[in-house]
Amino acid sequence: MATMVTQGPWLKIASVSQPKSVAKSTELGFLTSQLSGVRISYGYSDVINCIALPSAPSLLQPIVARRICPFTGKKANRANKVSFSNHKTKKLQFVNLQYKKVWWEAGKRFVKLRLSTKALKTIEKNGLDAVAKEAGIDLRKK
Repeated sequence: MATMVTQGPWLKIASVSQPKSVAKSTELGFLTSQLSGVRISYGYSDVINCIALPSAPSLLQPIVARRICPFTGKKANRANKVSFSNHKTKKLQFVNLQYKKVWWEAGKRFVKLRLSTKALKTIEKNGLDAVAKEAGIDLRKK
């Protein structure tokens, strides 16, 4: 039987000796998430295959929408929060992203976009088609 121990982003397997009468295909490995405490069981061969793949840590992470404007490429800025005593702590200054319905003249319909306020001003100035073409975004998909 193999048990998995999580330490940081990497997984380690601690093997325990088994009697030779037990077939390896019936052995189970258990994986415990540090965030939710959920215990997931896999077959022994599945555990080894998941660890052998370089993308195994990404299988365990939730999918989260990134806070990046697709039109301008703006993303979060790392800054210091400075207290009265001049003590500096790290913080993130996120982009002002908004969900907006923008009229698309070529498609004769509204397109719902998640864009920064800077991109919204640029779209008002230059037009949606020009800004989307410059950013390489296909509006027909949305």
